[in-house]
Amino acid sequence: MTTIENQLKELETTATQAIAAVQDLPSLEDLRVAYLGKKGQLSQILRGMGKLSGEERPIVGALANQVKEGLQAHLEAQKQTLEAAQIQAQLQAETLDVTMPGVSRPLGHLHPLNSTIDQVLDIFVGLGYTVASGPHIETDYYNFAALNTPPDHPARDMQDTFYLPDGKLLRTHTSSVQIRYMENHQPPIRIAAPGRVYRRDTVDATHSAVFHQVEILAVDQGLTFTDLKGTIKEFLRRMFGAHLPVQFRASYFPFTEPSAEVDVQWKGKWLEVMGCGMVDPNVLKAVGYDPEIYTGFAAGLGVERFAMVLHQIDDIRRLYNSDLRFLRQF
Repeated sequence: MTTIENQLKELETTATQAIAAVQDLPSLEDLRVAYLGKKGQLSQILRGMGKLSGEERPIVGALANQVKEGLQAHLEAQKQTLEAAQIQAQLQAETLDVTMPGVSRPLGHLHPLNSTIDQVLDIFVGLGYTVASGPHIETDYYNFAALNTPPDHPARDMQDTFYLPDGKLLRTHTSSVQIRYMENHQPPIRIAAPGRVYRRDTVDATHSAVFHQVEILAVDQGLTFTDLKGTIKEFLRRMFGAHLPVQFRASYFPFTEPSAEVDVQWKGKWLEVMGCGMVDPNVLKAVGYDPEIYTGFAAGLGVERFAMVLHQIDDIRRLYNSDLRFLRQF
C-alpha cells in the first residue's frame, strides 16, 4: 500500500470521527472546508499523485473518490441531524401555552371630531367635490384681503384674530384654502376644505378658541343661490336625516353676497351650524376669474357643532378634555 493510500485511510477515519462529534452547523461547515475544500486536506494529499506509477494512479484515484464520497455522505447526514435538532429546540423555546389567559389590549377608535369630519367629507366627495388643504399660519392677504375683507372689518380686530410677531396670523377660517386653490386651478371647481381654525373667542358650552371647519366652494358658469340651497339641503338630509328642521336666515359675510346662515333645530332650539352665500365678484376678480362668466357659492360649517347635534353632546368642551369615560361612548 502506498503512502498516499495510507494517508487517505487515516484522513477518512479522522474526518469521520470529527464529523460525528460536531455539535453545530457552523462547525460542521468548517470541517467540510478543512477536509474537502480546495485547499483542504484531501486536496493536499492528492497533490502527491504525480509521483505514482501508471499502475498505482487508478487505484489511488478510486480510493480518493471513495473517501470523498463517504465524507460527503457523513457531512450531509450530520447536517440533517443538526438541522432537525435546531428546529426541535426552536419549537420547544417558542411553544405557547394556549391554556393561559391572553393579554387584552383595548382597540382605539376615531375621536368624534374625526369621525364627523370623515362623514362630512364622504358626503361631499360623493357629490363630486375634491378635498383641499392649506397652511394654518396665513398672511393677511389670503385670510382677509383676497376674501374682500376691508381693513376696518370687525373680523380683523385683535380680539378675534391671533396675530403673530412676524405680521402673519393663525387662520380664522379655511376660506383661505379656497383662494389658494383658485389661484392654481381654473373653473369648474368643487372643493371641500377641512381643517383647524383659531379665533380669540370666549370658551363656553358652544364656543372654543380652537375649533374645526369644513368649507365648500363651487365655481362654474350659471351657478345660482338655488344651487347653493339645494346642495346644503341635500348635505344636511344625508347628514342628519330628512326629519331635522332646517332654516336659512339672511346674513352678511364680506366674501359672499347674498349671504345666509343655516340653522338646525336641536333640543327644541335653533342652532346655527353653517354660513353660506354666493361668492362675491371681488373674490373672483382677486384670483383672476371673470365674474361676468363665472359664478360660485361657498358654505362653511363648524365640525364641533355638527358633532354635538349628531351625538347629543351638551357642552363643546367635552370634545377636548380627553376624558376616556366620555370618549369610550363613540
